[in-house]
Amino acid sequence: MQVVIAGGGSVGRFIAHQLAAEGHVITLLDSDAAVVEQYRERPDQASVRWVLGDACDLDVLDGAGLADADVVAAVTGDDEDNLVVSLLAKQEFGVPRVIARVNNPKNEWMFDVTWGVDMAVSTPHLITGLVREAVSIGSFVRLLSLGGGKAQIAEVTLAAASPAVDREIVAVGFPRDASVVAVLRDGRVVVPRGDTVLRAGDEVLVLVTPESVTAVEALLIGS
Repeated sequence: MQVVIAGGGSVGRFIAHQLAAEGHVITLLDSDAAVVEQYRERPDQASVRWVLGDACDLDVLDGAGLADADVVAAVTGDDEDNLVVSLLAKQEFGVPRVIARVNNPKNEWMFDVTWGVDMAVSTPHLITGLVREAVSIGSFVRLLSLGGGKAQIAEVTLAAASPAVDREIVAVGFPRDASVVAVLRDGRVVVPRGDTVLRAGDEVLVLVTPESVTAVEALLIGS
């Protein structure tokens, strides 16, 4: 897989190192000549192609090979730059998958398909969701937004009074635009099947759309 990462800071370098170690072809863009020069020569970055230039510049993106990229990750420390990179990647180069980092949670509403973003990652919101998940039973916790808000991954720890407890997933009656993607039980992951019986204390991860959220909440939590 060919991946272009915009932003050579600690986040971008870590992602590049991890993906390159898995055999992916990685190009990392940064506008700071000192950063590019420093890390281009490091042994742990030997499998990463470093490109010096402004990732908001169309010619720079073209030279970085966006036309052949499978994924672009815009992870600079500037939300405006990340939005511009995402828009150019999607509209000018037709990159299939564009992922963008949200630095300021107040800006997350802008990171959607209008700006070419397939998935926005807001660390503060993600951590908040994980904390809620750790301390909440019987609450519907949104963990991750997908497709510019067109879908979400949410989690519910089933209380004993949940209407879904002791029922097979297929019998719960989930809407067509919602699906159970995983069940965490006693420290292990249960891959859900139609005949999987949900138990009190299960952490149920569901993929939902905005239209199906209310129905799924009622099925897992109750009215």
